[in-house]
Order: sequence, then C-alpha cells, then structure tokens
Amino acid sequence: MVIRKRRAGGAKRTAVLEAVAGVLAARGYENTRFADVSAAGGVAISTLQTYFGSREDMIIEAMQVFTDQEVDALQAASAAEADPWRRLVALVDRSLHNSESTRQVLVEFWRSAMRDDELRDYSAEVQMRYRAPFLAAVREGAERGEFKLAHDAEAVTDLLLSALAGLIVSRVQRHPTPSPAEFREVLLTQLRLMLGVKGSGPITRTD
Repeated sequence: MVIRKRRAGGAKRTAVLEAVAGVLAARGYENTRFADVSAAGGVAISTLQTYFGSREDMIIEAMQVFTDQEVDALQAASAAEADPWRRLVALVDRSLHNSESTRQVLVEFWRSAMRDDELRDYSAEVQMRYRAPFLAAVREGAERGEFKLAHDAEAVTDLLLSALAGLIVSRVQRHPTPSPAEFREVLLTQLRLMLGVKGSGPITRTD
C-alpha cells in the first residue's frame, strides 16, 4: 500500500521524523502534538504544518518510516547469514535487543492500528514483511533437511513471532519479565525442539 504524503522538507524531514518518533515513544499517540515535536526537534510549528499538513499525518508517517526501518534491519540481518539456523538466531537477537524507544513506538503503532483503517492496512503489510525472513529461514532449513518440522512452517513462525511481540508488550508495560538473555535461552531451546535441530549447549549471539 502506498501512502500519499507531502514532499516538503527534503533531508530535514528525516531529522524531524526522528523527533516525532522520540516524542511518540515518550508521550504516546494521543499526546504527541505539533508543539511537542517543535520543542524536541527545534523546528517551527508552521514548518511542521507545511511538511505534514495535520498532526495525524505527521504521526502516521513517522510510524511508517520507523517500522520500515525495523523491517529493513531484519532483512539485513537475514541476508548476512547463509545458514538457516544461524539466520533465525540472528533474527531473534535483533528482535530481542531493540531499544526502549523502539519498543514503545512499535506498541504505539500496534495500538493505533486497532482504530485507524489506514494504519491497520499498513500494519498488515508490515507484518507480512516482518514475518517473511523468519518464514523463509524455517522453510529453507526444512527443504535442506536441516530442520525436521513436526508442525507447519507457518505455524512455527507465527508462534515465534507471537512470543517476541508478547515480550515487547510486557517490557513496555514494565511487567515482571525475564532478562533478554534468559528469554532468549528458553525461546531458542524451544525453537530447536520445534525445528528438530540438534544441540543443547549455549547459543552464541550472532551480532
């Protein structure tokens, strides 16, 4: 889906969108205003209005740019590993070690997409792209005979992504959660079992 947006701003627009994401992470969708972004980014409110038109369009574009960056980072991590298992480990590590602001923006994006039709459609597209490198690694490992799947590749992928997303939400809510290292050990141990991958020792981070 292609979202129409104003072209004003050029290179400065990127810096402004980073400021929008920072305010969004700190204040949430409802409380992110032109005035807040103006103060955070050092840009006049009139300039923001020229760049984006409305507050809502400004926030939506920031969310879109931000989630695109996360998808691109996953694809880069995937492309760097030829071995399907090590690729999955790299993807898990990328997802587990996002910054706090990244987690907050992602949760705001998911929450906002529940009520905004445009964002909901875009969220479905992002999910497909986010999921693609995980699913490709699972399928490739099975095709090579390196994974012995007891369940459908899509079901395994969805369970893995649900676990990662659930941890993001819990951390943003500041619920008691295991450390990323503890969660990683349990998750990768269970993933090995689902994929039929041999080995029981510690799994070194790939980054």
